[in-house]
Amino acid sequence: MAEKPKFYVVWKGRRTGVFSSWEACAVQVQGVTGAQYKSFTSRAAAEQALRGKYAAHVGKAVSSGEWLFAPNPPVAESVVVDAACSGSPGQLEYRGVDLRSGKEIFRQGPYENGTNNVGEFLAIVHALALLEEQGSALPVYSDSETAIAWVKAKQCNTELAADETNAPLFELINRAEDWLAEHKTASPILKWDTKAWGEIPADFNRK
Repeated sequence: MAEKPKFYVVWKGRRTGVFSSWEACAVQVQGVTGAQYKSFTSRAAAEQALRGKYAAHVGKAVSSGEWLFAPNPPVAESVVVDAACSGSPGQLEYRGVDLRSGKEIFRQGPYENGTNNVGEFLAIVHALALLEEQGSALPVYSDSETAIAWVKAKQCNTELAADETNAPLFELINRAEDWLAEHKTASPILKWDTKAWGEIPADFNRK
């Protein structure tokens, strides 16, 4: 598979602007004290970022930002979640991000011997519980149809085998299922439209 193109924004360097290759960006920033730059996966997102401040983007995962320009974008006041698993089963992490600001709200893991679907399920429930605790009914977006179905069924229907290496993960699964059984959430659970909006902004950018 061909590598996805990246666009580099330089806020502080020999020249500022959007550059279409790392080589062109490097000329502007290498050797410059306090250089400010970051990569994006679409030119539109990079150009928008350039109009803002570096501080609004530093430390955040690379996101295409395509949802910002979609004819029918997602609800901006929402929480987006995603998981990353190195192998299946493998080492698992999951997190939630505020869509409008791009700020990470929570991150859990790594957990040993997990699967991506389990992480997606736990991420949705974590977001729902956090929102309820805050008295909020913001929507929660996930790009996993499987995880959304599991949450709506109030059961993690994983075929993952439990053993001593993933005991902490199964403890979380049990707690999540118990929470779903005891709570009726006000937050809608929505499917992220990757085709229309690009990668979900909670993506770990490890593909």
